Amino acid sequence: MGSGIVEPIAGVIGALLVSWMTVILPYALAFAAGVMIYVVVEELIPEAQQSVERKNHTAVFGVMTGFIIMMILDVALS
Repeated sequence: MGSGIVEPIAGVIGALLVSWMTVILPYALAFAAGVMIYVVVEELIPEAQQSVERKNHTAVFGVMTGFIIMMILDVALS
C-alpha cells in the first residue's frame, strides 16, 4: 500500500523539472527522437546490415543523412 506513494511525488518533481527546463526541452526531445530512429535502423532492420561482410554502419548513417536532409527540406520549404 505504501509503495504507491512514490508515484505522485515523482510526478510532481517531474512536472517541476519540465517547467524549469523548457529552454532545452525541444533539443532533448529531438535528441531522443534521433536516438530512437538510430536504434530502429540499427537493431530492427537487420537486412541493412546483412549485405556488409564486416560490422559496418554505412547503411545506418545513410538513413540518418537522408532523414536530416528531409528535415532540412521540410523546414526550408514549409
